[in-house]
Amino acid sequence: MMTKDELLGPLARQRSDRVVVTTMGIVRPWGRVSDSPFDFASADSAMGHAADFALGVALAQPQRQVICLNGDGSMLMTLGTLVTIVASRATNLVLFVVENGTYEVTGNQEVPGAGRTDFVAMAKAAGFARAERFADAAAFEAALPTLLSAEGPVFVSVLVAPGHEGPLGRGPEQSEPYLKLSLAESVRALRRALTSR
Repeated sequence: MMTKDELLGPLARQRSDRVVVTTMGIVRPWGRVSDSPFDFASADSAMGHAADFALGVALAQPQRQVICLNGDGSMLMTLGTLVTIVASRATNLVLFVVENGTYEVTGNQEVPGAGRTDFVAMAKAAGFARAERFADAAAFEAALPTLLSAEGPVFVSVLVAPGHEGPLGRGPEQSEPYLKLSLAESVRALRRALTSR
């Protein structure tokens, strides 16, 4: 099992100008390793829809790769998104499911089926040509360049130790830059970044 740092450190170093959409327990940790105008925290919309948002960005920006850092609880709530992503034929989307087995930001309640649910098998059944699972940091870091350069959509499940991130908020008091803005301001900032470069 990996730590969040072992997942996010290599990803932050290799992300270049890719869009990164985060949600739930990975929002603050990503904000501590990245301060890119192409980061978007899906932190106050309906739970489970970060992958939908990331797919929309990928379809609107086919020349730019989009990475979604989704949670296992969030993925479980919207499994149909796997089929939708494949049906869209978006080749520029890498969907990560961060499997920590808990709903971390609401108190670490256990995700139903934690430890038994095979998200990689579900992704393959939905039609993902490339779907992989990692629990070892060295193996993950070694595979990351290939995963990020492969024609998508790509599905990656990563086993990560549960953390203790509390409820999410937005506003000027937040320490992570992409949480200082309101949701509407965040959307406008991402749109500006995507259309100005």
